[in-house]
Amino acid sequence: MTRQEFARRRKEVMDRMEPRSIAIVPTAPARQRNRDVEFPYRPDSDFMYLTGFPEPEAVAVLKPGREQGSFVLFCREKNPEQEQWHGTRAGLEGACEDYGADDAFPSGDLDDILPGLMEGCETVYYAMGYYPEFDQHMLGWVSRLRRNARSGASGPAEFVALDHMLHDMRLFKSREEIKTMSQAIAISARAHERAMRHCRPGMSEFQVEAELQYEFTRAGSRFPAYPSIVAGGANACVLHYVDNAAILKEGDLLLVDAGAEYDYYASDITRTFPVGGRFGREQREVYEIVLAAQLAAIAAVKPGNHWNDPHEAAVRVITEGLLELGLLKGKVAALIDKDKYRKFYMHRTGHWLGMDVHDVGDYKIDGEWRVLEPGMVLTVEPGLYLGDGRGVPKKYRNIGIRIEDDVLVTRDGREVLTAAVPKSPDEVEALVGAG
Repeated sequence: MTRQEFARRRKEVMDRMEPRSIAIVPTAPARQRNRDVEFPYRPDSDFMYLTGFPEPEAVAVLKPGREQGSFVLFCREKNPEQEQWHGTRAGLEGACEDYGADDAFPSGDLDDILPGLMEGCETVYYAMGYYPEFDQHMLGWVSRLRRNARSGASGPAEFVALDHMLHDMRLFKSREEIKTMSQAIAISARAHERAMRHCRPGMSEFQVEAELQYEFTRAGSRFPAYPSIVAGGANACVLHYVDNAAILKEGDLLLVDAGAEYDYYASDITRTFPVGGRFGREQREVYEIVLAAQLAAIAAVKPGNHWNDPHEAAVRVITEGLLELGLLKGKVAALIDKDKYRKFYMHRTGHWLGMDVHDVGDYKIDGEWRVLEPGMVLTVEPGLYLGDGRGVPKKYRNIGIRIEDDVLVTRDGREVLTAAVPKSPDEVEALVGAG
């Protein structure tokens, strides 16, 4: 993202704010993994969306009309000793020169400076409940201002949830965001193709995961957008399986749900393919139902349709397919009305996608499904999970299939951003084991 993009976002937020208001956005704290080891640091997505600043212990403040400049950043100071151990810091000068802050102050000065910035503001825009420790600081600063009211200090009269405004902005992707997401998707597409080419019976699931991670890393994606799911055989019927430790067997299907994160934007792709390179008869039957459901759902992604239209399209095709397989009995409409399909298809058909893999944005407005509009990006991911329970004939047991693509709503319809990843049965068979 360019500095101009971040500046545009901050301006849009401030244009929406009430007069005499202030917005306060802390980043995520660093988290300890175990003794002397921290998890790899990732900033809070809302904070990163507005600032592009990648370091911990930082707080962004937006105060429209402030004489010295409206964007204030609290961050760590330069510290040669700490930087020797942990890497370069931007420092206060870098916060202004490299990240566009009008003013920068040390993080340790929050207690002294932030209440002064809040003084005289009637409204504070802040997302309460995400970081409880910072919430307590906020309440303390407000209480201090109110205690000093007799001295002429005036504290805020109300808090407004900043995340509601910000998340509605994040739902609509700019050209620059689409470009970045397309890069993440291109990396993931190559990774999925590599996984298919290198898959062989006798490999472990984590060896296939290693092929994915290799392609992510060599292309500049340091981390996956979420823990990769590499689920062979019956494991594919566990929706969020992440053990990735079993041995892949001839005759099994392998479900791979994996996506790279690139420049803080996520991708999310799922493909299911035969470990040995050829679908069994029953496997292909189930696969073709899921693929047909996905194509029907994708066709329902267009401006003017509501969020639930793709799900309804997928559910109808899934239910009809389950009837054909003999796994359900009755009339399609009645089965859908009674949610009978949910025994085998128990999740929604998609979610928003952006800086977070399950991205922000309301799915309903005033109790009604949201209307799809250009600039929204969503996943389309129907599946069937037949397991080994009662009511599943032996020939269909332990077949788990999901097919997932990332779709951009355009002015005229939709663009499947992940279209380069093969998914027709014949294309998949031609690729598996070809590496």
